[in-house]
Amino acid sequence: MRIWQFTEQSYHPGWDKTDGPLRIMPPSGVLDPPEVSDLLHRYLDEWLLGDELGFDLMVNEHHASLTCMSAVNLSTMAILARQTKKARLLSLGVPMANRMDPLRIAEELSIIDNLSRGRLEFGFVKGSAWELFISNENPARMMDRFWEAHDLILKAFATRDGPFSWEGEYFNYRHVNLIPPIYQAPCPPMWLPASSPDSARLAGRMGYVVAAFLNGHQAKNTFASYRDEYLKTHGRPAALDRLAYLGMAVVAHSEAEARQRAEKLYAYYSTVSRSPAATMNPPGYSPVHANAKALLHGGGNPYANIMADGTPLPANPSLEVLADAGILFWGTPDMVYDQITKFNALVGGVGNFLCMTQGGYLGHAETVDSLKLLATEVYPRLKELALPQAAE
Repeated sequence: MRIWQFTEQSYHPGWDKTDGPLRIMPPSGVLDPPEVSDLLHRYLDEWLLGDELGFDLMVNEHHASLTCMSAVNLSTMAILARQTKKARLLSLGVPMANRMDPLRIAEELSIIDNLSRGRLEFGFVKGSAWELFISNENPARMMDRFWEAHDLILKAFATRDGPFSWEGEYFNYRHVNLIPPIYQAPCPPMWLPASSPDSARLAGRMGYVVAAFLNGHQAKNTFASYRDEYLKTHGRPAALDRLAYLGMAVVAHSEAEARQRAEKLYAYYSTVSRSPAATMNPPGYSPVHANAKALLHGGGNPYANIMADGTPLPANPSLEVLADAGILFWGTPDMVYDQITKFNALVGGVGNFLCMTQGGYLGHAETVDSLKLLATEVYPRLKELALPQAAE
């Protein structure tokens, strides 16, 4: 199992300065520019430490949000490409259907891949529903735009014999000529997030790494769908490095200290409810069959977090429940190792742990100490983790 260090680069000092939503709607006046600068430098310093400690690194992107200041994913990736030495660098990713110029995305990715000397990995992401209101794009055909952008970017990566033209339904270029070309020909490793069996099967057909985000034991169904489709398409079982899960993790020397850190980290997860309800499912964002299935579940998400026994995650879960659910792994090094290995066995094995090591109100010194413990006392054992036996 590989660990990818991740933070959303939040502006947590502003969470208590507004009573309303933390996404889309908060006034930018609650942010103090010098404090923003300090936080952005802090988050970069923690990633650089992660590189020294042997972690790979992941960067995401959201907009107009106090929970994530990573509004320009590829700018952060470019900094890390130059400043880090060893880590693989995962962009997960750029909401392509919300961007008007996919060729520019290809050019930015090529610069990053060359700066890093071939350490880039890239995820094609749909983006959160509420970000469509910021992009001013039409949600009704966003996935058509998404896949056309996907195809254009891959062709730009693969073409080395001069310019070509692109006359698509959404994007038109008379002259596409990617210079410098991508370092990892024909393209870097590709990822695709999945929150449903359908999207997992799509990732399996394409052979991309599939990533499940904070959905607890629902990930077992995600990975089962992926494995089934991968085997049908490619004629061989999917290797563990094709599977990724994003969860939170914090480590401390004692259980009492770890509990305090976990409560600070979990504060990020509790911000999810502070999003404008009217922006969470614009018409056309979700497929018709997905909306119909949600209605059959009382309007809720049919792929929401579940416990190992299939029951829904409680509304106000304890830290113990969060660990059992595979949402937040916390404790001493031995506790965290045991929690991760238990979850790993229950979902059938996963090769990549996208590890949110900082979030909420977790301070810099606490984050650094946790990272060092994770690197020295947990990660070496996870690297040797064998393929789990089938869970009962």
